[in-house]
Amino acid sequence: MQARDLSVLLSVILIVAMLIIPFPSWMLSILIIINISLALLVLLTSMNMQEPLQFSIFPSLLLLLTLFRLGLNVSTTRSILSTGDAGGVVHTFGTFVVGGNIVVGFVVFLILVVIQFIVITKGSERVSEVAARFTLDAMPGKQMSIDADLNAGMISDTEARERRDKVSREADFYGAMDGASKFVKGDAIAGIIIVLINLLFGFIIGMTQHGLGFQESLSKFTLLTIGDGLVSQIPALLISTATGIVVTRAASEGNLGTDITKQLFAYPKMLYVTAGTIFLLGLFTPIHDLLTISISSFLAIGGFMISKSKDQEIQLEPDTEEEVQVEDLKSPESVVNLLNVDPIEFEFGYGLIPLADTNQGGDILDRIVMIRRQLAIELGLVVPVVRIRDNIQLQPNEYRLKIKGSEMARGELLLDHYLAMSPGYEDDSIEGIDTVEPSFGLPAKWIAENMKEQAEMLGYTVVDPPSVVSTHITEVIRRNAHELLGRQETKQLIDHLKESYPILVDEVTPNPLSVGDVQKVLAKLLKESVSIRNLPIVFETLADFGRMTTDTDLLTEYVRQALARQITNQYIVQGETMKVVTLSGRVEKFVADGVQQTEHGNYLSIDPSVSQSIIESIAKQIETVSIQEQSPILLCSPAVRMYVRQLIERYFPQVPVLSYNELEANVEVQSVGVVNID
Repeated sequence: MQARDLSVLLSVILIVAMLIIPFPSWMLSILIIINISLALLVLLTSMNMQEPLQFSIFPSLLLLLTLFRLGLNVSTTRSILSTGDAGGVVHTFGTFVVGGNIVVGFVVFLILVVIQFIVITKGSERVSEVAARFTLDAMPGKQMSIDADLNAGMISDTEARERRDKVSREADFYGAMDGASKFVKGDAIAGIIIVLINLLFGFIIGMTQHGLGFQESLSKFTLLTIGDGLVSQIPALLISTATGIVVTRAASEGNLGTDITKQLFAYPKMLYVTAGTIFLLGLFTPIHDLLTISISSFLAIGGFMISKSKDQEIQLEPDTEEEVQVEDLKSPESVVNLLNVDPIEFEFGYGLIPLADTNQGGDILDRIVMIRRQLAIELGLVVPVVRIRDNIQLQPNEYRLKIKGSEMARGELLLDHYLAMSPGYEDDSIEGIDTVEPSFGLPAKWIAENMKEQAEMLGYTVVDPPSVVSTHITEVIRRNAHELLGRQETKQLIDHLKESYPILVDEVTPNPLSVGDVQKVLAKLLKESVSIRNLPIVFETLADFGRMTTDTDLLTEYVRQALARQITNQYIVQGETMKVVTLSGRVEKFVADGVQQTEHGNYLSIDPSVSQSIIESIAKQIETVSIQEQSPILLCSPAVRMYVRQLIERYFPQVPVLSYNELEANVEVQSVGVVNID
């Protein structure tokens, strides 16, 4: 155990001992001086901190100091009532304050108690209560602000995590301060009660047990009581002041001394006004002129010196800024930072600024938060932060989406219109600007707001511009999710899984599979729209087959078969037969015979004319299925599935290719077409 930990434990034990064991008067004097020193240290620390969280231990420290002070009160009370002596410090304080007049000393003590209890303690308690309430009420807004900055790319994930943690700690701190302020109030009340007990019972004990006369007993125990009250109330007053400073330092920029001097003297001309007022006060009242003239002169000279220093700062400021800018350009960090490429960027023309401006009702930031959550649930992938910025190089109503620096999609919005997609037939009464729905390439029209209700009654799907762009962003990210999953992102997923399945993760990586191997398997799954959210099943499969082969293509096939239930549910409609397009035996043989095996993996190599015939036949079957308003699904044997996918992904990237082993046994399958070649 470290020395500092041991010292705190011994201090707590000492407090408990003071409540039970009588201490000698010389030891009480030492503890009283320590108590005053600690109170002064706490006050100075609270004045020099820049924000309340820098003194986050204050609520607990306040409890310990209050208990320490009450323990001292108990010990000094025991000593006063039993021996008529509480040490030299108590006697000195009592003698110094009383100064030969018991009444004056008692009045001074009462004034100190009133100052602490009525002014400082009461105010600190109220500020703590209001601060705790307002901090808790503001938490949702602060969290939303952090999410908005994160999605706008203004802060990183680490910074967002730190800010959320700070918001949480602030709420905990002010909540604790609300309760801790009650300790100070209770301590003040206990101090008053202890003083009355010392005074009353000390007077009685002095006359009955110590054989003192009325006047002598009253004088002696009043002196000791006032001395004891002072040595406890002065530290209590310092602690109460520190409490008030801590809970009122909400908007400070530096320590208390810096803030006071900076803000109080921010307007030097006000010192001239104050100096003039004091001068006139001496001129028109009986106050001595020498006193008012000296103070007003001091204020005027101070105002002149502060004004002069501010003028010099203003003159030096442009040169300083220029030097900083030149230094930044010279520093290597300024160039290195330019090399960073954001994973996802959303850029828009100046005409679409209202989309992102919350003051104009824009909610694109909130929508992107929901997109990231939706894709995390659907794909099991933590989508990186989307950096949002305006770009004057784009047309006013144009936007584009970039992934890792490359443009992946572009579109155009009319903010004062709605996008209407026809139900399969066009109605001439719906007038608008012909366009194409950006997410799925469907024909559509931009219609005015007064046409919206009519279009909906005719069966059109009417969507507002923010929904159009958010859907487009969602689909583009979903189609390119495999590019967003790198080794670093894979390592984060593995670390998250390891918290719940440590043994499973240890069986897979780093041996027999590296993080790169796992990343390739997961990326291949995402590329074919297979969710990787169920990572335990993925890793169970990799653990089973990873020692047999490190071919990521084969491992992906094994994982797909392990995810058969998930894949089946992804494409089947409950209560309906799954309609698929199958491959003829001849086509599957052509594909199987064209597989070339090398030490670096297998690849498909077949005659171009044969592959062209296969693709044309697939295109014909897909067109037939699409006419029937059904989504085409290609079904083949497990041995050739990944090679068929390689063959058609350039031409039909959205058509899923499944194998028989990826469908559950109870699924009813109906073939609505067969791919064949002559």
